[in-house]
Amino acid sequence: MQPAAQLREGLSLDRPLIVAEVGCNHKGDMAIAREMIQSAAQFANADYVKFQKRCNVELLTDEEYKAPHPNPDNSYGDNYGAHREFLEFDVDQHRELMAICREFDIGYSSSVWDMTSAAEIASLKPDFIKVPSACNLNIRLLEYLAQHYDGGIHVSLGMTTLEEQTSIAALFRALGVAERVVFYSCTSGYPVPHDDICLLEIPRLQQCYGDEIQAVGFSGHHLGIAVDMAAIALGATWVERHFTLDRTWKGTDHAASLEPDGLRRLVRDAAVVTKALALKSSPVLEIESEQRGKLKRLPGVHFPG
Repeated sequence: MQPAAQLREGLSLDRPLIVAEVGCNHKGDMAIAREMIQSAAQFANADYVKFQKRCNVELLTDEEYKAPHPNPDNSYGDNYGAHREFLEFDVDQHRELMAICREFDIGYSSSVWDMTSAAEIASLKPDFIKVPSACNLNIRLLEYLAQHYDGGIHVSLGMTTLEEQTSIAALFRALGVAERVVFYSCTSGYPVPHDDICLLEIPRLQQCYGDEIQAVGFSGHHLGIAVDMAAIALGATWVERHFTLDRTWKGTDHAASLEPDGLRRLVRDAAVVTKALALKSSPVLEIESEQRGKLKRLPGVHFPG
């Protein structure tokens, strides 16, 4: 049984839950999306694959829609709006993605960027819905998820002041849903240099909100997986990383994403680190007893006091 299925049945896990964020790294191609789901599930053994949903005419102003892509080499359209539409899957395609996830026994989720997308994804009833850092001050969006959706509400806190974080937590508390909220420590950059990751935000969030929310996670946009192991050691119980089949593909997120073997190693090492995060069950462990008998020098002297 996959960890995602265990979560749905309320069973305990032996490591943090790993979310492979596809986002729009599928390049607008359902066949690529299917391959990414299969790879994340069967090769890497991740727990969830996460996509994103945007209603671009709602999210963007007319000026933003018609503007050129800020990096033309990464554009899939003549302007930014056309680029975003090319990469967008409609709600029926998301329903198909969810079915593919069930086929490969991995959880499905999506980020939502606007009210229309929130309603569409909520109608699919995934285990959780993600609010990206860019949208975590959209009060109507947060209220809608709290009042019209029963699953987990996961919120990234990149680009968010301490006062804003306090207000977000207070809103969820007032709406009576704080116990199904996960806050993610996040720095919004692609990729993020190591000295801007700021992992000590994880214990700070636990100290501030750990008694009222469900969990604290880590959403990373950095290179490699060493930092993720430290995040787990600091208490993150959800780890989200961008995922791609090829980091050289056209698009802004691929360079800060893990390829299949990187995701596989992340899942593997997360289990190893979690297993090692324990106190000794006795001052001298059973594995040490034989070595103590052979190697420990016990001179006939007594320590003072």
